Parts: sequence; C-alpha cells; structure tokens
Amino acid sequence: MAQVKIVSDGPNYRHQIQAGAHHVVADEPATLGGQGAGMAPFELYLAALSACTAITLRMYAEKKGWDLGEFRAELSSSRDADNRLLVHRVLHASGALDDAQWQRLLDVVERTPVTLVMREGAVITSERAAG
Repeated sequence: MAQVKIVSDGPNYRHQIQAGAHHVVADEPATLGGQGAGMAPFELYLAALSACTAITLRMYAEKKGWDLGEFRAELSSSRDADNRLLVHRVLHASGALDDAQWQRLLDVVERTPVTLVMREGAVITSERAAG
C-alpha cells in the first residue's frame, strides 16, 4: 500500500522522511528538545488525515460536478478524560454549496480511507534488520 523510510540526519530529533521521490522533515519543537525544523509526529498524523480528507472530497465533488472552489480542512487533536485521542475537522469550501451538498460531503468524509484506518486501528509489528 505505502512505504516510507526515515533517517536521522541532524541535531537532536530532526529526521528525513522519504516516500518515493518525496521528502519531508520531521522534528520536535524546541520546547521538547528539537529544533522545530519540521512537523512533529502528531502533526504528521493529522497531515495524513487532512490530505486524505481534502483529496477524497475533491474527487467526490468533481465526480458530482460540484465546484468546491478553494477547499481547506483544519484539524486539531486533544485527549479526553480517558486519554483517548480526539480529532476534530472543520471543513471550508469557497464554492457555492447548498445544505444538502454539505451534508453529503460530511457523510463522505466519515468514510475516507485514512479516517477508516485510524478508527479501526492497525496491527503494527517490528523487527531488527538483518546484518
């Protein structure tokens, strides 16, 4: 499905992430001992969800012939009393959409591929590299 590689390349917590020909820098903010040179891990988590949100809704709107205009999703995270992660999305579109169209978009966004995986969780395994 997807493959990424991360390499520690600099001071403290700065790392280079590579996916195919694309590169992203990850780091922690200075308040946590990093340099603030890139997005922190939970920002990358939200970025993945926001990218899937925007792309899925753009694809859906194009299929329906709807003009989203400029689309923007603002995501934030917090923890509840049981320390579960809560993610909230606020969606904006400059196109003239009626209430029924917005309701459909809000329905579609609940089933984007990354939304579904984040809700169901994932099996994560690890191993030591040979050699």
